[in-house]
Amino acid sequence: MRVVETPAHPLTNNVAERSLRHWVLLRKITFGSRTAQGSRVVALLASVIDTARLRDLNPWEFIAQTLAERRKNQPVPRLPMPVLA
Repeated sequence: MRVVETPAHPLTNNVAERSLRHWVLLRKITFGSRTAQGSRVVALLASVIDTARLRDLNPWEFIAQTLAERRKNQPVPRLPMPVLA
């Protein structure tokens, strides 16, 4: 009933389902990670990649920068906050 109360809400969750589609396909192609740690890594990478894309960043450059900083024993860089219009 939220849609009736707030017309700005979408009628479906199609946007969320589309954003997950490529991760579901990856899981099907690779037959899953088969370990709890592997599942955690995939979930973490999916979160970082999708968040970086939503913030107009190149996710692969961010991941490369993060790995380079960790190799130097530096703290993990944070994803920049989104620019609110």
